[in-house]
Amino acid sequence: MSTERVNPPDLSPPAGFSHAVVATGTRMVFLAGQTALDGDGKVVGDTLPEQFSRALANLLTALRAAGGTPADLARVTVYATDVAAYRTHARELGRRWRELAGRDYPAMAVVEVVRLWDERALVELDGCALLP
Repeated sequence: MSTERVNPPDLSPPAGFSHAVVATGTRMVFLAGQTALDGDGKVVGDTLPEQFSRALANLLTALRAAGGTPADLARVTVYATDVAAYRTHARELGRRWRELAGRDYPAMAVVEVVRLWDERALVELDGCALLP
């Protein structure tokens, strides 16, 4: 299995994501959307950074259970109820990403949504990974 991050010089330099990820391997893992739910199914954290960390940790827990690592992530979509707040906290969110997932960034998108399934949730992450 191999992944190659592709960041063409004709595009603006990426910060916290890759423009493209070329992945070859034998197992594709689709990761369901994860919010900041604890083991009892309750949203934890009052701030966007707190909820982002828990949602990312939940996503990575599912990935590890499927046999993967953060470096295997090819694509992550972030659904935020307030993109302006996401941009305000971008440095903090990037730091939390690096602490939990490292610097092998997948292709990413941030999408603003009116609300998420749980009304207390501020952010949800889903993704795809390619495993050997």
